[in-house]
Amino acid sequence: MTDAHAPVPDHIRPGLRVLFIGFNPSLRSGETGHNYANPNNRFWRILQGSGLTPRLYRPEEDGDLLELGYGFTNIVARPTRAADEITREEYREGRSLLRRKLEKAKPRVACYVGKGVYEEFRGSRGRIPWGFQEEETVNGVKDFVAPSSSGLVRMKLEEMIDIYKELEAYLNG
Repeated sequence: MTDAHAPVPDHIRPGLRVLFIGFNPSLRSGETGHNYANPNNRFWRILQGSGLTPRLYRPEEDGDLLELGYGFTNIVARPTRAADEITREEYREGRSLLRRKLEKAKPRVACYVGKGVYEEFRGSRGRIPWGFQEEETVNGVKDFVAPSSSGLVRMKLEEMIDIYKELEAYLNG
């Protein structure tokens, strides 16, 4: 176990198929040092159910997904109980850091795990559809907006999986 306030390490390298981008780590992720570690988070089940992974992975295996071409980061590194605890200053700093990460790593797809993550990165609100966006935020990187996998989100698991299946079809189609 690590300090609950310690950032969870990024798993990024050039040439990724997908870089999954969350708001920030949960307290549980901060304690364990692994992404999507809260037992109520549905992220790992969504990846398996959509066909993005061949089996159900555990949070402790987040680094192993680099072998599948998947990486992880967050717009804000500080773990919190809920995203509404993130400050405007943290978002401002996070936007700049995230842009540099995307420009350096150049993944095929930036998958924003939550519309709010995408809105914070773009710095704009509005009618944002699920799935691929018309404009790229970073040149050469396709933007894909997916529902947050947090257990706090009321969307049914099957609906989330259907949205992620569009990403799987693009990568493997």
